[in-house]
Amino acid sequence: MPDLSVLIPARNEQFLNNTVTDVLAHIRADTEIIVVLDGAWPTEPLPDHPRLTVIHHSESHGQRAATNEAARLSNAKYVMKLDAHCMVAKGFDAELISTALRLGSSVTQVPKQYNLHAFNWICEDPACDWDKYQGPTPAECGKCGGAVKKDIVWKRRRNRLTTAWRFDAELHFQYWAEFEKTPEGKKEIAETLSCLGACFFMERERYWQLGGMDEDHGSWGQMGTEVGCKSWLSGGRMVTNKRTWYAHMFRTQGGDFGFPYPLSGKDVRRARKHSQALWLGNKWDGQVREFSWLLDHFGPVPGWGKEANGSKPIDDVIVTEVPSAGEGGGDLDVKGGDASGAGNSGPELRASEPVAISAATGSPSKGMLYYSNCVGDPAILGAVKRQLHRARNGHEAIAVTLQPLPDADRFDKALVLDLESGVLTMFKQILAGLEASTADVVFMCEHDVAYHPSHFEFVPPRRDVYYYNENTWKVDAVSGHALFYYTKQTSGLCAYRELLVEHYRKRVARVEAEGYPRSMGYEPGCHRTPRGVDDFSAEKWMSHYPNVDIRHGANLTRNRWKQSQFRDKNTCLGWTEANEVPGWGVTKGRFAEFLADLEGESG
Repeated sequence: MPDLSVLIPARNEQFLNNTVTDVLAHIRADTEIIVVLDGAWPTEPLPDHPRLTVIHHSESHGQRAATNEAARLSNAKYVMKLDAHCMVAKGFDAELISTALRLGSSVTQVPKQYNLHAFNWICEDPACDWDKYQGPTPAECGKCGGAVKKDIVWKRRRNRLTTAWRFDAELHFQYWAEFEKTPEGKKEIAETLSCLGACFFMERERYWQLGGMDEDHGSWGQMGTEVGCKSWLSGGRMVTNKRTWYAHMFRTQGGDFGFPYPLSGKDVRRARKHSQALWLGNKWDGQVREFSWLLDHFGPVPGWGKEANGSKPIDDVIVTEVPSAGEGGGDLDVKGGDASGAGNSGPELRASEPVAISAATGSPSKGMLYYSNCVGDPAILGAVKRQLHRARNGHEAIAVTLQPLPDADRFDKALVLDLESGVLTMFKQILAGLEASTADVVFMCEHDVAYHPSHFEFVPPRRDVYYYNENTWKVDAVSGHALFYYTKQTSGLCAYRELLVEHYRKRVARVEAEGYPRSMGYEPGCHRTPRGVDDFSAEKWMSHYPNVDIRHGANLTRNRWKQSQFRDKNTCLGWTEANEVPGWGVTKGRFAEFLADLEGESG
């Protein structure tokens, strides 16, 4: 009986022979390979080898079903699922087996993951030295215009290493670069929330205790989420073994080596909805831990609000369906790049992720509180107001300004205070707007922040908590440079009106009596008394799409574009710089056009 069976489901895989040959060359234990040809013969013949078993089906059964069939054919103590376009380290099997003996039977292992450089395109003319990194077939040589051919490279990309994975609030696969920097993430054997799904290792008996691969998901997709959730919620663990590795070839966007299984948007949505119902609803028969336990264990998990990280069952999770690149299981190189590109461990553009929110009882009315000192570039202020009106969606809108607004009639109430601009005045503006409002829930709206409609979809679960949308990108009004980091800002605050009224009455009275100490801060709930105004807590959430905080010459708070400008680096976690804002488009070098886009539609 072999120690390990490597299970390879395959359909129309042009690199299957390379994968099988590579595994055979690098095994050091008593290891066999079981390949299931799921509806198609390989494009290249497989080697005739005593350690290789090949099963062929004339009709496809699906990747999950093929993996299960391979596992049923195995008599080994351990099984390892492997995609049909992968490379492995020398002695990968011996390392995984020896570590499994130390860790115990309830632990799933994932080798650290590199990207695989499988091939280049080269010119057929031996005298021409042109080549091009793997991707769509070029029409001709980029140097001499001659014919091209494929040249197998088959090596790992050492600068594209990943050791931690997660899923967002839609249960969509994500890399987790920040976790790799934590004390746990730096361990040689490090826990991981999820995995790519291309490679994982466990005892065969445990594989079946976990139910194998759940074919109710459909053929393909959500595999890493399924393996991660089953490993953890069953009472076990999943870890990254950094002592060994595998390299996975991603299908670059626009490539002509596409997905081997027919995959429609309907199939992707079906797998995602089944996954959401199973895990978020705590409906898996094999679980001994609540899904919320898993979020607590790894918390804070980006994109998940604290209310989803509690110890209670999550029976009323609201999840918004959003199509995105790489739908179906993380088998698309959505980061792109050439052979020398940045690694997967770089900053993640995670800010467009939605958050799962516990549904509040009833349907509270919502209101927008727009406050402005009317100082700043008229083009910015005008564009922001127009965007606010577009996002209104029937909500109450109150304006409190220091000068009359030309479009005052577009607000339900437009108040003008005869005061000088300043911190205390801003607090008085907010209080006046809150007292004029009749809404149950109020969203603060500043005059230089472009609000996405999804910002106003949030319903605060509790009446005694301040909620901050941390899905905000800062954009420089001069260069258009975009920056994201997690931070609570008054511009992203919403809460029940009664709580806000009580807070701002106390805040105004205290500042009038004592002046404004910077230690008080601007944000309710972020400082406890005596430094702050009250002892109510603040929690964060992430809207479906981000808001855009426009940084110009008249912002109340100073602009900081470098991490070195922060004394406490914990206040700028998730630092990500980009040329564009997710959901809004490119801003770098075209800020005027960005404003024109905001101005271009009537609300």
